[in-house]
Amino acid sequence: QVQLVESGGGLVQAGGSLRLSCAASGRTFSSYAIGWFRQAPGKEREFVAAISGSAGRSYYADSVKGRFTISRDNAKNTVYLQTNSLKPEDTAKYYCAAADRGPLSSRGSRYDYWGRGTQVTVSS
Repeated sequence: QVQLVESGGGLVQAGGSLRLSCAASGRTFSSYAIGWFRQAPGKEREFVAAISGSAGRSYYADSVKGRFTISRDNAKNTVYLQTNSLKPEDTAKYYCAAADRGPLSSRGSRYDYWGRGTQVTVSS
């Protein structure tokens, strides 16, 4: 079991940056792959990025590749999503999720635990 809490969202202008954090409970944090997802009103939840437990592998949605960076500090039980060059299309509530097994995946069904999200709003 792991509990996840996101933070770091806010209101920024287009072209700006935010660093989102996903803080996890538990002593086996490094065993979990972590994914970031986002959902805007009226739209389906979409995959953003994922990172393996060891941080040896990462995976990004095409829409954010080159702009966002996922990283983790297992000693702090925290995963980060650095979001640069933000666009209004990035506006959404961002969620982190943990998978206790399996390869990295863009499918939400592969993840077992979810945080409650943090809102990112990008103005034009």
